[in-house]
Amino acid sequence: MNGVNKTLYIPLYGKAYVSKRGIFLDDKKAEEIWDAEGFALKGKSKSKWLAYYMGIRSAVFDNWLKQQIADTEDAVIIHIGCGMDSRVLRVGTMNHKWYDVDFSEVIEERKRYYFESADYQMIAGDVRDSNWLASVPEKKSAVVVMEGVSMYLTSEELHGLTTSLCAHFEQVAFLMDCYTVLAAKMSKYKNPINDVGVTDVYGIDNPELFQHGEFVYVKEHTMTPQKYIDELSGVEKYIFGKLYAGSFSKKLYRLFEYGKY
Repeated sequence: MNGVNKTLYIPLYGKAYVSKRGIFLDDKKAEEIWDAEGFALKGKSKSKWLAYYMGIRSAVFDNWLKQQIADTEDAVIIHIGCGMDSRVLRVGTMNHKWYDVDFSEVIEERKRYYFESADYQMIAGDVRDSNWLASVPEKKSAVVVMEGVSMYLTSEELHGLTTSLCAHFEQVAFLMDCYTVLAAKMSKYKNPINDVGVTDVYGIDNPELFQHGEFVYVKEHTMTPQKYIDELSGVEKYIFGKLYAGSFSKKLYRLFEYGKY
């Protein structure tokens, strides 16, 4: 796999780590894949603090998605940049059609552990163009999550992606996490993704700049809700709360919701 694709092992490790500890996520599939593959992470990539962050981030995405699915009966679910994530198993399709999308080599690897069904399909494609949407026949409503992907896309590529989604669907609910511009600059020197050979990333400071037409900025979500921090204890809870949550974290990392209604 190329550098960007290799970054999928970082959140996979994090989810397997917290699942084994019984906090934030119950993710037996992540545990299974990590134990089987055992990709050799090093340095900051294997930090327990990063693992906690990855676990909480995924739980926040999961909870938002569960609510959206419950509120939108006829929506299709699209997970962009799915990697080896078991979100479809953690959340469940709830009788919705679910599409997991990633590069062809990632999907090829993914099919060793996941199996398609009437409600679930994997799509090989590059989200920087709209060709993959031809594999989605539904047109009415989509709930889209894009976790750990936006920082690898330029502003033009992000705009192109959301424009394509809005052209394809009548309604769109969209959630993505983003680096700030400061975090993108710092990432050239201090970021776990450097450990798998990635240095080029992009940041967003003003979420309203990505509005266009009927696609509007809805609100910002908290990346590290207190209820998850409270699952830690003692010194770990204190350190995580000070260094990875709150105002300091917000200077580097944001979570934005958009929609077309």
